[in-house]
Amino acid sequence: MNPPDQETSLEQRARRRIKDSHALGGDPGRLAQFYRGWASSYDLDVGRNGYWGPMIVAELAAAVQTAYLARHRAATAILDAGCGTGLVGAELESLGFRVIDGFDLSEDMVEKARQTRVYRHVQGAIDLNRLPSEYFNASYDITVCCGVFTLGHVGPDGLRDLARVTRPNGFVIASIRKSYAEATSFDGQVRHLQEQGVLIPAQCLRNGRYAADEDAHYWVFQVPEKESVPTDERP
Repeated sequence: MNPPDQETSLEQRARRRIKDSHALGGDPGRLAQFYRGWASSYDLDVGRNGYWGPMIVAELAAAVQTAYLARHRAATAILDAGCGTGLVGAELESLGFRVIDGFDLSEDMVEKARQTRVYRHVQGAIDLNRLPSEYFNASYDITVCCGVFTLGHVGPDGLRDLARVTRPNGFVIASIRKSYAEATSFDGQVRHLQEQGVLIPAQCLRNGRYAADEDAHYWVFQVPEKESVPTDERP
């Protein structure tokens, strides 16, 4: 067990790394380099900072499956978008999900996720802002995304691609840090996507526990029939 002064130093270092990760401007190269150096200590650092996000996102997925999906939980196909080291995947597996795929920008983080052995398939070097076309043919029942809609990472329009990889009448579940929601006018972005027929807000748990330094909002969206989704208007 670490002495109190050493533990305080470790916690301070963990908080500093987390804060530094929020200042990367969403640049894929900078993000990949940063997480390459952080992968080995990531789980310990977020654990020291208190990290409830993965548990809450996984439990929301379980509630959605029970309430709305006819398919048995063990056969429900889930995509863990921005899976990192596999913290959400491990929570999903503990709740009875067995068909779990994942991707992340960081190859080093994905290698940690692969070692958990909870994923059917996991892939690195995938940028949520520029998803390869093969992902658009996927038909996941539920797509979960935890820790990605954070300052310095992915813009709110990333929700559009999460909708694309989710089957019609499937669900997207995402954690949104409060600071990110305020800085990006996230609620306005949600209204815009709803007006376009991309996603239908089903539930939002506001000001829920996320990490020791900040709360988050937890959004549950339903994906409408694809015929109602217009062509992507992004340049």
